[in-house]
Amino acid sequence: MLYQVYEAQRSLMEPFVDFAQAAAKLYNNPLSPFSQNPLAQRAAAGYSLIYRLGKDYEKPVFGLTTVDVDGTGVAVHERVELDKPFCELRRFKRFTDDTATLTKLKGQPAVLIVAPLSGHYATLLRDTVKTMLKDHKVYITDWKNARTVPLSDGTFNLDDYINYVQEFITHVQGIYGNCHVISVCQPTVPVLAAVSLMASRGETTPLSMTMMGGPIDARKSPTAVNNLAMNKSFEWFENNVIYRVPSNFAGAGRRVYPGFLQHTGFVAMNPDRHASNHFDYFKNLLKGDDASTEAHTKFYDEYNAVLDMDADYYLDTIKIVFQEFSLVNGTWDVKSKDGKLERVRPQDITTTAHFTVEGELDDISGSGQTEAAHGLCYNVPKSRQKHLEVKGAGHYGIFSGRRWREVVYPQVKAFILEHNKGPALSGKAQTAPKKVAKSAPAKVAAAKPRVVAKKAVARK
Repeated sequence: MLYQVYEAQRSLMEPFVDFAQAAAKLYNNPLSPFSQNPLAQRAAAGYSLIYRLGKDYEKPVFGLTTVDVDGTGVAVHERVELDKPFCELRRFKRFTDDTATLTKLKGQPAVLIVAPLSGHYATLLRDTVKTMLKDHKVYITDWKNARTVPLSDGTFNLDDYINYVQEFITHVQGIYGNCHVISVCQPTVPVLAAVSLMASRGETTPLSMTMMGGPIDARKSPTAVNNLAMNKSFEWFENNVIYRVPSNFAGAGRRVYPGFLQHTGFVAMNPDRHASNHFDYFKNLLKGDDASTEAHTKFYDEYNAVLDMDADYYLDTIKIVFQEFSLVNGTWDVKSKDGKLERVRPQDITTTAHFTVEGELDDISGSGQTEAAHGLCYNVPKSRQKHLEVKGAGHYGIFSGRRWREVVYPQVKAFILEHNKGPALSGKAQTAPKKVAKSAPAKVAAAKPRVVAKKAVARK
């Protein structure tokens, strides 16, 4: 009933929110008689704040129409490459009339960015995409709001997520021969699983994986988010955060973890900071500081826009990633598209280079959680592994903002370029030896893949 109560409250508040917006314009317009009142500016600021606190935030747009490539303006066309029931694979195709620039664009690596399905829309990675477009062909997963997906399209669980990722990787590989994959936050786990399963089957795996701020091993340096998931029982989550979509949406009746509950949790992590930000917004309106107020609205237009997650997917993630730690314990079985159960074995990855990135001050994925991927993929040569801890960066700072553009991106770009030529094998030659003696030192286990890599280069 909570979802229905929330929707009823939102509907009742909507006229008052619209009134607040109209009143703010009325007191702020210099041609309005109300603006002549000595308290007009304060009234306009107050109504503006009420409007922003009460409005319903829709899904933002990427809005990327041009990108600068070495001083040349390049047009960007956003289009849907694949449309799945719960996700769209979007491509940002670049166009230019400059022959030299066009030749350069054609030779750049293809990158699949797997955006998180953890409350916010993929547009949260707008800065990531914009920066990557300068030097790469960019695709991104754009997850749909589960409340808009009809029940007739079935449920969506973590296995389906992994199957989606594999399909998207294969699609991009089919166009360019191979690609690189970047996962941010939540998808680091299913992306690593997807690539592991591809390696176990002897399929061509991506040239590189860049994993940023994700809970590969949530036991390391647990944060408040991790503690909540680990200390509450599975039944608690099922009984307290799962609700059915109301009848006024296309997905009526679907069991979901509602976006408004997720947003409440986001705010509850730093309530003082959000209260301070809104008060600063009010003061900046009084001062006429347009730059600061615009920055505030841009941030919260994105931050307040949330989506519902299918209940099966959310509960799977709680159980597998944060309670059973199935990936690091080697006990994770995933159902493929044809219904076959397959064990996730990261040790079968031998040729895909991997780069892990963590923020020093990350309060969502703690220190060491993402770096744990290196210990799982021990058959990848050390020369094809890299880890970066970004000093002074929080969770968002590693994929958006100044530190992302100046510290993280140059290293990501260099890593992708370094491993853009292989080794890239298909078939059984890519599969690592599956039996490693438990007593054998790690360095012995890592030695054989180096031989495989050398042979791969010789064959190529």
